[in-house]
Amino acid sequence: MKCLLVEDDLALAGALMDVLRQGDWLAESAATGQEADFLVRTETYDAVILDLGLPDGDGVRWLSAWREGGINLPVLILTARERWADKAAGFSAGADDYVTKPFEAAEVLFRLHALVRRSHGHAHPLLSVGELTLDTHTQHVALASRPVSLTAQETRLLCYLMQAAPRVVSRTELSEHVYDRDHEPDSNVIDVQVSRLRRKLGAWRIATLRGQGYRLLAEPLDTP
Repeated sequence: MKCLLVEDDLALAGALMDVLRQGDWLAESAATGQEADFLVRTETYDAVILDLGLPDGDGVRWLSAWREGGINLPVLILTARERWADKAAGFSAGADDYVTKPFEAAEVLFRLHALVRRSHGHAHPLLSVGELTLDTHTQHVALASRPVSLTAQETRLLCYLMQAAPRVVSRTELSEHVYDRDHEPDSNVIDVQVSRLRRKLGAWRIATLRGQGYRLLAEPLDTP
């Protein structure tokens, strides 16, 4: 999963970026609303963490502009403002959740995962496709109740395929959501990662649809 952190406090931003990366998120940051505005309009993210007190305007103003422009990705507001009026303004502008400072890092991760799950239509933190399960809180993967050891990159790719299942996911979509901006879309990185997942999970579980992309299966295609 890919997240944009919009925070002008460089020390706090650095600490949060570390937390996000330790939680297997691809994290990018912006220190101003203008920088964040450019990124959300030109890049693809699964969620945004937005501070309200930005040097070039209130975060609510930027959020309102995104919603008016049809940018509907989940937004978690992170701020020191505790007044109900400030929270109401954030929700009215289109925020999906709200965390006040000081906060526990784990809470931010839990709320962020919940927002992304719900945006894909999943209410429970445990994703399931057939006998395959992935706990979005712990990143624990199991097949028929037996643990499967995956790298962080493999886990991110599998998580996105599971959240999208049974929809077909194109290579471009995977590249935008699972890899950072420096990833070259026409490289064979995705093919290599998919091949490794197939070896660990069973080749039939990830179907390739020529010219379309990949689809995670709950059972073999030839099963009646």
